[in-house]
This record gives sequence, C-alpha cells and structure tokens, in this order.
Amino acid sequence: MQTVTAAILIRGDKVFIGQRKFGKQLAHLWEFPGGKMEDGETPHECLIREMREEFGAEVTIREFFGESTYHYKPGSIRLLAYLVDWTGGQLTPVDHEECRWVSFDDLENYEFVPADVPLVQRLKAGDLNTVFPLDQR
Repeated sequence: MQTVTAAILIRGDKVFIGQRKFGKQLAHLWEFPGGKMEDGETPHECLIREMREEFGAEVTIREFFGESTYHYKPGSIRLLAYLVDWTGGQLTPVDHEECRWVSFDDLENYEFVPADVPLVQRLKAGDLNTVFPLDQR
C-alpha cells in the first residue's frame, strides 16, 4: 500500500484545491495537494517537499486532520491529511491543471478523487474542531 500525503490549506472560510493535470491518472478530478512518500521520508517531509515541487509554496505542518484508505485499480493508497499553514511562495500550479480557493460550501460542486472524498465531507460538515495532535500519528 502506497502512503500519500495531502495538505488541507485553509484561509478564512476557503480551502485550497488543485485539479489533476490532463493526461494523468484521474485527470480532471480535484484533490487536496500532496503526493507520494518517498523511501525514508516522513509524512511531514513529504508534504513540505510536494508543496514546494508542485506549487512553489512553503508550508508548515500544524495538525493531523484525517486518514483515508482507497483501493484504486493500480493499487491501494493510505492518505494522510494535515492542516498546514502557507508561509511563503506563490502557490502556482506546476503539476496541476489549475488551483482554486474554494469555500467549504462550494466543495460539493467539484468532483474529487475518491480518496479525498472523506476529507471533503469533514470540511463540509465544519469538522475542524476534532483534529488530532501530531503525536497521535
């Protein structure tokens, strides 16, 4: 099972999402940015690296937000999502078709990759008060 990280980057009542690049697996679908962990990498290191590579953004990890497991045809993934703070850079999409700041209420208007759907549901429900401290992951 491949471990993947995702950034839940919130500003006010909006969250940052990216649309998967055309021609890639799950193209056109939306996701919370992140990516696959490399050998020897921690989830935090992965997420910081992925945000730098995919958006030119610097982030700091705040708290663990949630976990999702999904079984895609090519293989299963374990998605670890973290609340992050944007601390620098431009948030310019390098590996996504486009990116947007979307209100929690508008999330339902976007088709997300299946592994991200439980995270979307938590955000739509306003479930930000039950995040887990980092020492639990």
